[in-house]
Parts: sequence; C-alpha cells; structure tokens
Amino acid sequence: MVNTEDFIKRLEIILDYYSLNASTFADKIGVQRSSLSHLLSGRNKPSLDFILKIIDVFPDVDLYWILIGTGIFPKSDEITTPKNTVIAEELKLNTPTPSNQDFISKDLFSEIKNPIEQKTFEPKKSGNLNLQNEAVSDEVEKIVFFYKNGAFKIYAPN
Repeated sequence: MVNTEDFIKRLEIILDYYSLNASTFADKIGVQRSSLSHLLSGRNKPSLDFILKIIDVFPDVDLYWILIGTGIFPKSDEITTPKNTVIAEELKLNTPTPSNQDFISKDLFSEIKNPIEQKTFEPKKSGNLNLQNEAVSDEVEKIVFFYKNGAFKIYAPN
C-alpha cells in the first residue's frame, strides 16, 4: 500500500524539480486541478491512472520511487536493482561463448559461409536426353504455408 504522506512529499519534490505549480502540473499530466489539490491536501489517495500519467509525461520519474520511495529521482539509464545484477551475473557465467569465430561476420550484410555442405538436386544424366519420363524418387516430407500475420500451417502427407 502506498503511504499517502510520503507520496505527497515525493510529488512535491517532482513539482520543485520541474519548477511547476500544482495547476500547471495537473494540466501537463491531464488531470483536473481539483484532483491534484485534493491529493496534495491528503483528502484523496493517488489512483493508478494518476501515477501512470506522471510516469508517461515525466520519464525521469521512476515508478518504484514515486510509489514506495526506493530508487532515485531523477532516474538514470544505468539503474539496476540488486536482484537484476545477480541475474545478469548468473547469465554471464552460464552463457556459452562461441568457440569458432568463423560464424561471426564483421559485416552484417556479408555472405555467411556455412561449413556444412548444402546438397543440391541435380537431375541424373543419361545417354538419353529425354528426362521427362524419369521420376524423382524423393518424397515430400512437409509443406509449410506462412501467412502475413505471422501464422503458419504445416501439412504432412500421410
């Protein structure tokens, strides 16, 4: 639960930081001036919608700071919580690094060289140039249809 008195103090810090009075602040975030007045006087409690409007209009305001006072104001781009730091370190330790640098290309648009040989279909050559009667012995494994909305369907013959 948000402590209303502490929330009001943090809200006043925001007003001072941006050099705004209550009515200008209310107009900026799109709430009625009376709503902000009632909030600052302690008559009303902040709604989620009110808090989200502050976060949307003032990106320097950290959500956790405005709600419970943890973090800093104005927030910096490099803030990490101890939990996130531990997770990031764990990922660094457990993430395998590629040992073969041949797969990593310096140029994003350069051709990727695949060490696995690609098999290409070449028709059988025979003394007879009439290849129309020869049948391909490969069977269809599956057919995949891709749609523009990202969906796909897979059909497999029985």
